Amino acid sequence: MLTKKRLRIAVQKKGRLKAVTDNLFTHCGLQFSQTKNSLVVRCKNFPIDLLLVRDDDIPVMVIDQACDLGIVGENVLLEKKLARQAHNKSFAYQTLLACEFARCRLAIAMPALNAGSDIEWLQARTIATSYPNILQDYLAKNNLDAKVVDIAGSVELMPSLGMADAICDLVSTGKTLEENNLVEFATVLQSQAVVIRAQTQLSSSKEELIALLLRRFRGVIKAQSSKYIMFHAPLSSVDDITALLPGAETPTIMPFGDGSRKAVVHLVAAETVFWDTLEAIKNIGASSILVLPIEKMMS
Repeated sequence: MLTKKRLRIAVQKKGRLKAVTDNLFTHCGLQFSQTKNSLVVRCKNFPIDLLLVRDDDIPVMVIDQACDLGIVGENVLLEKKLARQAHNKSFAYQTLLACEFARCRLAIAMPALNAGSDIEWLQARTIATSYPNILQDYLAKNNLDAKVVDIAGSVELMPSLGMADAICDLVSTGKTLEENNLVEFATVLQSQAVVIRAQTQLSSSKEELIALLLRRFRGVIKAQSSKYIMFHAPLSSVDDITALLPGAETPTIMPFGDGSRKAVVHLVAAETVFWDTLEAIKNIGASSILVLPIEKMMS
C-alpha cells in the first residue's frame, strides 16, 4: 500500500527512458522487487516507491503532488507545460538534475524531394506531430502560419499518406526518417531526461533522502561520462599531455624513483577519448597508456 511516509518517484512504465532509468537506479545501489505487471514497485533498502506510468503523466503527477519526484524527458515536460499554460493552469516545478541520458531532438522533417528549402517553405503547410504545443510555439516565434495536425503515433507516415506536408517528431539517429524518405529540416528542441520535483516542502527525512539520491545520481552520471586514464610520461610533458585530454581533472603525478624525470600519471577525463587523442599524447611523450571505465564517482 502507498504511504506518504515513503518517497514517491514517477518513472516511465516502458520504453527507452525506462531502461536507462532502471540502469541508473541499479548503479546507485537501489534494490527493487518488480513483477511483470506491477505499477507500484517498492525499494527493498530505502523508503522509496516507484510509480510506473505513461511518460506524459509524469509532469502532472509531480506538479499535482501525487509524487515527490519524477524522471522525464524535457520534450514531454515542455509539451505539458505549454498545454497547461494555454488553459491558464499552474505548472510549478523545480528541475533538480539534468541526467545527460535519453538525449534526442524534436525536429521538423520534410520529404527528401524538398530538401534544401528554407524555413519559409513551412508557410501555409500542414505539419503532423505528437507535440502540437511545442510546434505551435516554435511557429509563432518564427512568424510562420502553418496547420498543425496532432497525431498520437506513426507521425513519419503522414507525408506519404498525403495527410501532411512535413512532420515534427523526435529524432535520435535519423534512421526512421531515412527509411520514410524524409530529411531533417530544423531543430525545434534539444532534449534529455531530467529529475523534477514539486515546489513544496517535504518532511526532513524525505529531503535528506532526495539529497542522498541526487549525490548518487550525479556520481553515476559523471562516472558514465568519464574515463580513468593512466600513462607514463616525462615530467616536462605532463602539462602538454593533460591539455590534450578532454575535460581532464588535475592529474595525480607519481615520479619514478630512479631519477629519470619520468612519472606515472593518473587522471579522470571526459569519455570522448578517441584513438586520435591517444596517438597525439603518445607523440608528445606518453607511453603505457591505459583507458579504463569508471563504475561510480563521488566528489
